[in-house]
Amino acid sequence: MTRKQSKAVMDVLTYTIIGLGALVILLPLIWMLSTALKENAQIFKFPPELIPSPFNWGNFAQALTYQSLPFPLFYLNSITVTVLSTMGSLMASSIVAFAFSRIRWAGRDVLFIIVIATMMLPREVIIVPEFILFKTFGWVDTFLPLIVPSFFGNAFYIFLLRQYMRTISPELDQAARMDGCGTWKVFYKIILPQCKPALLTVMLFSIQSHWNEFIGPLIYLNNTENFTVSLGLSMFSGQYGTQWGLLMAASLLAMLPIIILFAVAQRYFIQGVVITGVK
Repeated sequence: MTRKQSKAVMDVLTYTIIGLGALVILLPLIWMLSTALKENAQIFKFPPELIPSPFNWGNFAQALTYQSLPFPLFYLNSITVTVLSTMGSLMASSIVAFAFSRIRWAGRDVLFIIVIATMMLPREVIIVPEFILFKTFGWVDTFLPLIVPSFFGNAFYIFLLRQYMRTISPELDQAARMDGCGTWKVFYKIILPQCKPALLTVMLFSIQSHWNEFIGPLIYLNNTENFTVSLGLSMFSGQYGTQWGLLMAASLLAMLPIIILFAVAQRYFIQGVVITGVK
């Protein structure tokens, strides 16, 4: 076998393995779509049918009006929480990352290690003290507990932005200061424009995280009108059973913005994994 033939065989094997892996990953999504298009009698049919006959597109319309649930309002609530939280994450994390990467001050590296160490704390550890604090503030059943913490930064986003800022030449700071720029001007006139790829990556991760969050809304939101999309999906499971067709249809509608976001900006998701190393 020649070298060219060997390479062709390896390419075929590689793409076959990748294709099988992609199929395994996509199988739950395919099954979800199949269930969303089935009648109730078809969902539990054995042997199961992957392709419904006929297609029941009505599940998507029914999902938006199931038991008079204001599903469009859930969407609006999720958009509000996601947009404001993402703005807070970008603003706070970029400022803290700038302080850790471009300004020299006593205890900087020690404090940075402490910030990174908070990433090892499970969310469950701080849920109770957080709830007590927000209940004292009177924020329960409002969006504030879901939004305000983002304005104090996120350890992972701070780390990602700091690593990217460290790759920017310090000569830019020096030149700006010689021209009369203060620290804040250096930040938003010089450094921030250079960090657009990293900021976009943080934005995408933040949108995905806040849109899909379930624990926070479950703990802090009591009024149905304040529910987000992820919490609204739980309403399809009742005491006497689950409307699986409607639940799958509503889940697909809830996933749609994230799927579109990933399709449009998937390279930035991938870049987010490697951006902390080399610019």
